[in-house]
Amino acid sequence: MVQKSTHEVTQLLIEWSNGDKAALDKLMPLIYDELRRLAHHYMSREQPGHTLQTTAVVNEAYLRLVNRKHVHWQNRAHFFAIAATLMRSILVDHARSHASAKRGGGDVRKVALDEAMIISEERAAEVVALDEALGQLAEIDPRQSRIVEMRFFAGLTIEETAEVLSLSPATIKREWSTAKAWLFHEMNNSK
Repeated sequence: MVQKSTHEVTQLLIEWSNGDKAALDKLMPLIYDELRRLAHHYMSREQPGHTLQTTAVVNEAYLRLVNRKHVHWQNRAHFFAIAATLMRSILVDHARSHASAKRGGGDVRKVALDEAMIISEERAAEVVALDEALGQLAEIDPRQSRIVEMRFFAGLTIEETAEVLSLSPATIKREWSTAKAWLFHEMNNSK
């Protein structure tokens, strides 16, 4: 069933890329639960008492995905790699706006999650610091940066990340360990 679903998602993505609007209607039920699972994985790391509603992140990511123009989806893995990037962007944008509002930032650019997310000032600072460190890592090693983005922000497994990047799971494990160590060092020495 998983194999059929993966193939079906890929086929519908290609049809949608080629202008078939009906393909998007068929695609939605197949991808929504997976997007929700990915968003839930990230948000399960939130501290008790500070909630981030999975549905709000999924809906925002979905809207950004379907509003993308001229994307030629290659397959299911390509779609979820883009979804991981968008989820990261949504979470970081919100953390930045939250941190800015706490510092009396006045007119803060609002994201769709403002009312759905309660985030501690410390957690917002961590998300922003991680995003900045990830940007630095991308300059040094873009592949490691993508691995962190997919594993941390989208919650993809080692195997799913390997599929998206067309690498072996062993390579993903090794690069993931190296990237985590580098990020830990950077984030702890930048304070």
